[in-house]
Amino acid sequence: MCSTSIGCLAIALPASAQQSPSTTGSAAQTADIVVTANKREQNLNDVGLSITAISGDALAQRKVSSLEDIASIIPGLSYSASTTNTPIYTLRGVGFNESSLGVYPAVSVYIDQAPLPFPVLASHSAYDLERIEVLKGPQGTLFGQNSTGGAINYIAAKPTSSFEAGGDISYGRFNAIEGNAFISGPLATNVRARLAVTGANSDGWQYSVTRPSDRNGATSYVAGRLLIDADLSEGVKLSFNINGWVDKSEPQAQQLIGIRTGGPQGATAVKLAATSVFAPDKARAADWSSFLTDPATGVQNPDGTFVPGTAKSTDFTPRADRKFYQLAMRADVELGADITLTSLTSYSDYDQTQTTDGDGNAAVTFDLQKNDGYIRSFSQEFRLANDPRGAFRWVLGANYEDSTTFEDQLLRYFDNSNYNPATAYINGSEVNNKQKIRNYAIFASGEYDIAEKLTLKLATRYTNSRIADENCGFTIPGGNVDKLFGTPTPTACYTFDAAFRNGPPILQTLKEDNVSWRAGIDYKMTDSSLLYANVSRGYKAGSFPSLAAATSKALKPVTQESVTAYEAGIKTEFLDRVIGLNAAAFYYDYRDKQIRGKIIDNPNIFGALDTLANIPKSTIYGFEADLTIRPTRGLTINGALTYLKSEIKTSCSTV
Repeated sequence: MCSTSIGCLAIALPASAQQSPSTTGSAAQTADIVVTANKREQNLNDVGLSITAISGDALAQRKVSSLEDIASIIPGLSYSASTTNTPIYTLRGVGFNESSLGVYPAVSVYIDQAPLPFPVLASHSAYDLERIEVLKGPQGTLFGQNSTGGAINYIAAKPTSSFEAGGDISYGRFNAIEGNAFISGPLATNVRARLAVTGANSDGWQYSVTRPSDRNGATSYVAGRLLIDADLSEGVKLSFNINGWVDKSEPQAQQLIGIRTGGPQGATAVKLAATSVFAPDKARAADWSSFLTDPATGVQNPDGTFVPGTAKSTDFTPRADRKFYQLAMRADVELGADITLTSLTSYSDYDQTQTTDGDGNAAVTFDLQKNDGYIRSFSQEFRLANDPRGAFRWVLGANYEDSTTFEDQLLRYFDNSNYNPATAYINGSEVNNKQKIRNYAIFASGEYDIAEKLTLKLATRYTNSRIADENCGFTIPGGNVDKLFGTPTPTACYTFDAAFRNGPPILQTLKEDNVSWRAGIDYKMTDSSLLYANVSRGYKAGSFPSLAAATSKALKPVTQESVTAYEAGIKTEFLDRVIGLNAAAFYYDYRDKQIRGKIIDNPNIFGALDTLANIPKSTIYGFEADLTIRPTRGLTINGALTYLKSEIKTSCSTV
């Protein structure tokens, strides 16, 4: 049992003179901001949820073009780059700091309500947008599991009925060139299209602390999106979205600030610490491996060493080649009796080959020489909704997901403490991890105006999920793990199962189900002021890690986590809309939070090794407020404040 608390206060006070009004959650012209938080179009200030909505014009004015940029302007949202190039979102302190390809996020992401179910798929979506909607708190009832922290919905700029075109180009530090362009207009009667492209190229921004002339972090990507809208009849509308990107940017290197010298090979770690160069307190300072003599390429001796002079040089420089495309179709069909059927179909396809440096060291102590993989994901949703103008508004629906994820990671470490006679000079651990994922859900949501100014809200969702995992840890010729673990060939799976047998892959299945729900009440004090209170529960699915593990104990999945949220807030404008204020207070009861922790094998040969774990009980509470003042036309002053405090109530033994 342990108790740990962390508090955080963030304040932002930007001011801007703008040609068009800013459109954050409480910015100018808020009465005109339309959001789709309840899977239908509503005025932002009529939605009793904590939402930040930012228009495409405001994004363009602020030069927002990346995930990191978006996090910088959304109160409570943070973004972290990872060693493996997988983005990590955290919203109000809820996130999952895990970078495996096949791990679901705690903050789900959508493009026009079509899911981007795994974090890496959302790397390049923030261009040519009508707006961004960020929904805070569990959104499991309408947006599904894996949104315990919230949901981000990118709304693409739509095809126009008349010809339009535009673009921009910018130049910045590190020879950064970024460009955006679009063309939009009619293709035929009742058929419209819009094509948008974006791209960026820059030199590396990181410098090596041991080779000051070497650079890393160069940017090189291009993305595109084609939208086609077709009105087949007055009651049948189709929308097609084809989008994708190619990214060859260099993965970010780490900063080495310390070396753990305990464990079975502590003496070797002390020698490594004495010869390592630690990064200074400068944002650009880092280090990474380059061309180094690779012992696995030499002629091997029986004890795991190699014959001097026979090993070759291998390139460990960080690099990446990542490709993604998505096909999505939406159909809206009016069935009569003021009921609309909506179908959302999407398929996502992602591939990557990359080399990443995970230790911030010029030596090879924790480098992924190979970090390849793919994602194939299909999603289908059907829903029925009635006319939202009535006193009772409802949505009924079901959705299905079928995904396959695969990772092939080769971890190299011939300069760390495991490269010694006691462990047969092991230096290369490779793992193949394949997950087959199937989810289905049914959901319902309703709102009823029990009085002129009072609205009752109820929603629920049942989700059933199944993940079948196949994991094989093996080595490369000269990697020597086969010698240590006694497997007949380098490619045989060395990870020991529960009966302490190795050879075959570790096969596991995780089956889970849950019921998400929300209950709330809205009170419309005036036409421009809303009070709301909600209680909700959401879930994030469990998953299996991609790890080079000695025993199957480290490969156990994390089980689903849940957040029960209590929130109350106000949205108001006064002085003839010169001043706008949004504020909310919240308390989260966080159960089985998923983290990447540490585990000690028995016998303890390698020291602390990575694993996934659940924290049984923790809490988060805090408040948010954002204020907008529009003293004169063209001038908007925005201020935002977020306070968070988190506490671990009960820890777990493996961490």
